[in-house]
Amino acid sequence: MLLNKKIVVVMPAYNAAKTLVRTYEEVMAHAFVDKVIVVDDASRDDTTEIASRLPHVIVHRHPKNRGYGGNQKTCYRLALDEGADIVIMVHPDYQYTPKLIPAMAYLIAEDLYSCVLGSRILGGYALDGGMPYWKYVANRFLTLTENWLLGAKLSEYHTGYRAFSRALLERLPLGANSDDFVFDNQMLAQVIWCGYTVAEITCPTKYFAEASSINFRRSVTYGFGCLGTAARFRLARWNLVRSPLFPGAIAG
Repeated sequence: MLLNKKIVVVMPAYNAAKTLVRTYEEVMAHAFVDKVIVVDDASRDDTTEIASRLPHVIVHRHPKNRGYGGNQKTCYRLALDEGADIVIMVHPDYQYTPKLIPAMAYLIAEDLYSCVLGSRILGGYALDGGMPYWKYVANRFLTLTENWLLGAKLSEYHTGYRAFSRALLERLPLGANSDDFVFDNQMLAQVIWCGYTVAEITCPTKYFAEASSINFRRSVTYGFGCLGTAARFRLARWNLVRSPLFPGAIAG
């Protein structure tokens, strides 16, 4: 517990056997983390078996691969079912350091923000940390375009290190989102649509052999999906289209 709020860390896992324990140990180094939920998206390795041996871990395995977005939908549903007040997503591939969990959790526990991101771009060390140059350029282009269309000022929309309040997760129409990688982007667009301010903190970047990464073809698909999401947001804001991603009264 942190300031009487239950903290649950969720890990959307796929073939994470080599890095899961190391990530878990850093997560649980923070005494206020109440529970870890690992959702194994039909991995081909020993992810489920390894996670099942760890203390304070709830393990859920999808019988068939549902995709990164589908995995997150299960993560957040299970976390809310466990009574989480604050939910923090940490990838089990150890690309994002769990050492930032206290800072992210406190920003929400103190009711300063409902959404906090660990940004690889903020601070300017993404390339030094090993981010491929083409990914960096694509990240900057997409973020610039999305900031313009969504009316926000984020340093990036593509980090997988995120923390949310329970109230925010309960408000977002996550079921309408894609089961693929663009889920991340759609979720942030919905946060902004609902009128919430997104906080960011600098997150060191780690790229190594075991860290998960999508290939160039899927990255292109993801990029067009991000642009499509931002365009739908802007058209919905102008009352030109209706979208299940952005329901109800227009925020702001």
